[in-house]
Amino acid sequence: MSCVETIQAYAFRSLGFGERLLPRGEYTLCEHFTLIGSGLIWNVYFGALALMTGFFLAVALAVGKSSPNPLWRKPAEWFIFVFRGSPLFIQFFFAYACFLSLKGVSSFFDPFTSAWLGALVVLFCNTAAYSGEIFYGALLSIPKGDIEAADAYGMTGWNRFRRITFPTMLRLAWPAYTNEAIFLFHATTLVFFSGFPAWRQQGDALYYASYFADKTFNPFVPYPILAFYFILLTLVIISLFGFVNRRLNRHLPQERRAKPRLRISLIR
Repeated sequence: MSCVETIQAYAFRSLGFGERLLPRGEYTLCEHFTLIGSGLIWNVYFGALALMTGFFLAVALAVGKSSPNPLWRKPAEWFIFVFRGSPLFIQFFFAYACFLSLKGVSSFFDPFTSAWLGALVVLFCNTAAYSGEIFYGALLSIPKGDIEAADAYGMTGWNRFRRITFPTMLRLAWPAYTNEAIFLFHATTLVFFSGFPAWRQQGDALYYASYFADKTFNPFVPYPILAFYFILLTLVIISLFGFVNRRLNRHLPQERRAKPRLRISLIR
């Protein structure tokens, strides 16, 4: 099978399209790149949807945690504490076991036992908790003079939050939020290594990299390819978030603009 035929057969195998059987016997470099790249579609799916939906919950958690009302503050504090305090790997196992138990009670929970929805819910809650803490710190860092100036102009409630508080919070939090986005996409590799099964071998990039490593007994080919794909994905994220960061800080002098900095995290 030529490389072009391999791409045609396996490019979308992780989504259930193309060749059903995985390669046997000789494992070419083209098969490595194609199948691991095919699995990366799931990583992008999990990361992008969890990030976009979790953003809104994160803002709500930050506002709730900064509220003087304990009815809003305490639930936000405990949500953030639970999902930041427990390992993501354990959250996947626990969620899958819960969804599997609830499946016997109602058929409504059937889709939640599949990775496409169940794992997405876990990643949504996890990134919302981490991002909520980032946004909460940014809320506390808003200059007091900005709030006083808004009060002097007669801005209160939603109008002040929309025009002053939220944009300033976003500008201050964006560099740290960029790192959270990168770590979230890296964390998606845990999905099919946790309780959620890969249905019909339709797994993510790490799933296929592990397959090649097990079959060839040579981890020095598939795992560097996997790392190469994630480095490219990280560069894309940094570029997109860097563009947004420049838009958020376009009114500031060049020397005062905050720049995203990648900070290494040893544990999620």
